[in-house]
Amino acid sequence: MSRGKRPHTPPIEVHLLREGIIESQHWAEATVYDDRGRVLMLAGNSTSNAFIRSSLKPFQALAVTSTGTMERYGLTDKDLAIMCGSHQGTIEQARQVFNILWRADIEPQALQCPIPPGQESPLHHGCSGKHAGMLAVCQQQDWPLHSYLQQSSPIQKLILSKVADLLGMPGAELIAAHDDCGAPTYAMELGQIAHLYALLSSGQQLGLERVARAMTYYPYFVAGEGCFDTELMQQMEGELVSKSGAEGVQCVGRVGEGLGLAIKVKDGSKRAKYAVAIHLLQQMGWIPPQVAETLSEKFVRLGRYKRLEVIGELAML
Repeated sequence: MSRGKRPHTPPIEVHLLREGIIESQHWAEATVYDDRGRVLMLAGNSTSNAFIRSSLKPFQALAVTSTGTMERYGLTDKDLAIMCGSHQGTIEQARQVFNILWRADIEPQALQCPIPPGQESPLHHGCSGKHAGMLAVCQQQDWPLHSYLQQSSPIQKLILSKVADLLGMPGAELIAAHDDCGAPTYAMELGQIAHLYALLSSGQQLGLERVARAMTYYPYFVAGEGCFDTELMQQMEGELVSKSGAEGVQCVGRVGEGLGLAIKVKDGSKRAKYAVAIHLLQQMGWIPPQVAETLSEKFVRLGRYKRLEVIGELAML
């Protein structure tokens, strides 16, 4: 990305209205980049830092697509989709994660993500697919399984190098921290996150194209029934690839056009990020009015007495 000009425009404001009266407020920043790393549209500041959180998963999955692990163990696009997913832990989703481990001859006990409350296995954790993919690469490369979450492990070094190469920067410049599941995540500029999603959706790199295809073909495994990412990708039938992250992060790529949208709600609100995403996607013409209406019914109108109102827009640069 350009380090010279650092534009700044008004952020997006979100109101929670109770019978038309403002009860709560949120603020969000958003930006659109192309696959060459150029900022095209902006609300707020594209150089604001945010942890990418689970929106990193499609790029962590590059470790699987680039090492021959898919071919070695006969993994499918369903397996790849669950590796990119923050799933609900349904029986079908947990079975898909188990399939990855079974094909790679790895016991489920090797998963180091937490066991969700009320469950008996980490297979049901929302990040278990990502962890299973990391373990499969370690098995295929004959790397230690027990240390796969350590930043010094070969698998985490590989993932970091993949992300850094995409951004055209040294990996040492990315600040790492542990995500809630125990795996490393990274702090980035919002524009860098948007750039990654522009690359994911460009179709210009084989590994990323395969990841995007898996996510859009099998959106149920990326999130689950009734979840924003799944609903958006199902409605748009392969035109958009979508992945949320915790603490108000939402990312969308326009498949085949190399455009990426990244959103960060400053206070981490989940409800606000979905409302902002719908508002901006409709503003840009990435979703038609009927899709915006369907999504708004689920994610903007929050009940009989309250709804979200989004004020502001992306400015063209």
